[in-house]
Amino acid sequence: MATEASFRPALLVVDCQEDFCPPNGSLAVPDGRSVAPVINNLLSLPFRTRIATKDWHPRNHISFASNHPPPSNTPFTSFATITNPRNKSETVTTRLWPDHCIQGTPGAELIPELDVSKLDQVVEKGQDPLVEMYSAFAGPFHDPVVSQSGLAEILKKGEITHVYVVGLAMDYCVKWTAIDAAKEGFKTVIVNEGTKAVGGEGEWDDVVAELKKEGVEMVSVDGEELKRVKESAKG
Repeated sequence: MATEASFRPALLVVDCQEDFCPPNGSLAVPDGRSVAPVINNLLSLPFRTRIATKDWHPRNHISFASNHPPPSNTPFTSFATITNPRNKSETVTTRLWPDHCIQGTPGAELIPELDVSKLDQVVEKGQDPLVEMYSAFAGPFHDPVVSQSGLAEILKKGEITHVYVVGLAMDYCVKWTAIDAAKEGFKTVIVNEGTKAVGGEGEWDDVVAELKKEGVEMVSVDGEELKRVKESAKG
């Protein structure tokens, strides 16, 4: 069994917000609200820290199709090229979305089914209007890195060794948060039952394969990884 020094797990609950959930979310993930009971059970386990993240966009955010001129401004099907605000030679292409998780609106709130009393902290992301930010760690640019949330520093200050990721959505914010966690040096897993994909089951296998290449594992709530968390309090 891992000792306290060698196994210090954290739980990241990614973007469990009203706009990502049926029936009224502007960018609802199919069956997204159903992950709440699984996540609440995980929140009861002896993680060293439990952090939720929130998209917290300004109204003029670059990911909103409404902020782009026609004809290339159709949510879900249109794409745009965005530029690193600090390096005009670095660009990424991103999908455009309906307006969602606008700061201070009901759609940006964490869903009421989530037991927020068990959270230690909430980290807001996606606040720069010029930068898409799927990952809870930073935007997609690397030369230099922009729009850092401070999440990596929080985890490292807590001497976290392992990161468990759940939330919405599997094929976007959960995926990129997990990939960045692994790049930051944390042993990283996503809990199958605690996430859903925007693209539904059709996206699942491709995302799992991509995650595996990046060193991120998919685990079950009944698997050895979660048993390890349950037993860690005795270590």
